[in-house]
Amino acid sequence: MPRAKSEKDRKIFVLDTSVILYAHNSIMNFAEHDVVIPITVLEELDQFKKGNDTKNFEAREFIRLLDKLSQDHMIHEWTPLNGKTRGNFRVLMNPENQINANEIFGEEKNDHKILNCALYLKQHEKGRKVILVSKDINLRLKAKSIDLLAEDYETGKIKNIVELENTGKYILDNIDPSHINKLYDQGYIEAKTVLGTRKRKSNAYYILKSDKNSVLAYYNSEESILERVDKKLAYNVKPRNAEQTFALHAITNPNIRLVSIQGVAGTGKTLLALAGALEQRREYKQIFLARPIVPLSNKDIGYLPGDIKSKLNPYMEPLWDNLKFIQNQYKETDKEFQKITELVNQEKLVIQPLAYIRGRSLSNIFFIVDEAQNLTPHEIKTIISRAGENTKIIFTGDVFQIDTPYLDSQSNGLSYLIDRVKDHPLYAHIKLEKGERSELANLANELL
Repeated sequence: MPRAKSEKDRKIFVLDTSVILYAHNSIMNFAEHDVVIPITVLEELDQFKKGNDTKNFEAREFIRLLDKLSQDHMIHEWTPLNGKTRGNFRVLMNPENQINANEIFGEEKNDHKILNCALYLKQHEKGRKVILVSKDINLRLKAKSIDLLAEDYETGKIKNIVELENTGKYILDNIDPSHINKLYDQGYIEAKTVLGTRKRKSNAYYILKSDKNSVLAYYNSEESILERVDKKLAYNVKPRNAEQTFALHAITNPNIRLVSIQGVAGTGKTLLALAGALEQRREYKQIFLARPIVPLSNKDIGYLPGDIKSKLNPYMEPLWDNLKFIQNQYKETDKEFQKITELVNQEKLVIQPLAYIRGRSLSNIFFIVDEAQNLTPHEIKTIISRAGENTKIIFTGDVFQIDTPYLDSQSNGLSYLIDRVKDHPLYAHIKLEKGERSELANLANELL
């Protein structure tokens, strides 16, 4: 963002509560422009102070940041954010306006109070551009309907989601058949022999084709070689296509400590991650399988009847279904069938809501996070930062199937991870493209 030439060129950004709960330090990310926090936002944040969810952490951290920044200033006055390179901030009390959003929309609510603050600034800060910043699409639409500029909070947002589609796997045609034969005979080949001057990315996967044959390969950046990738069973689960084969290879590769698997429902993301974890159970102290709780209709689970276990069971059932599917690959008398029951009973395999695991130190653990698209970038960072020695983390999800109100395909944690960590030697990403649940499930994904 280019620096403003004068005070009139400096914009005024009005932040709503959703932006603060998304990133507590968002107030610092508007360059030299000024930031206004409506008093209604502080009142709403007060309701989020208590709790262990990320939104509670963000609320507490923002309140501490505001206290630190204000120091000897009155918060309703313009106060420097931090040095000459940034603008000022102030908290705006509920103003009296000639144009009242409560009257326009026929209801008195906090969103309308925030709109009133932006309307007040537009009227009284003559010549300056006033912009409402919100993660709430509906609030942005309301703002635009009353002639207010409104935009999403863009910091950390992925600009080109299409580029993520091409991360991790590459199809190369017209490969010399002798190179493919060498991969089959020897198991590996010098990367430059096949790839030439093409840019190589760490832990990338290739489908190499000639007019006679084809082969699946993995780029080992440490040794600068392409290795043949074979379809292998993981706890009697066999990959059904090239992408699943690549995913299982990444899941079971000890040199790759962080894996993300993107794909629509039925492509086998969670099943492969769990099967790969069970195959490596002797290498880790515990296997954790977790997913974020996305409350029904965005209401807290406290609204649901029953004790905490009965409240959470519906959210965890899909994970148990995957475990049962793997277990049912064997007869009840088989030792593999009994081993899964034993792992669960001894809590060496744990299926829990993510909130129950957040905050722990994750050492010697195989950690699978399902539905990772419903996490914020900060939550993804927090989880990975907990990783101790001999820990492997698998994130699975579909970046186009968001169940939380203030995230989208460009701002969710899974997209953020894929974009920021691509080409790191500890990381691999695979997109599963073909549904393998059933033909009926494929019909739903493709035609409905």
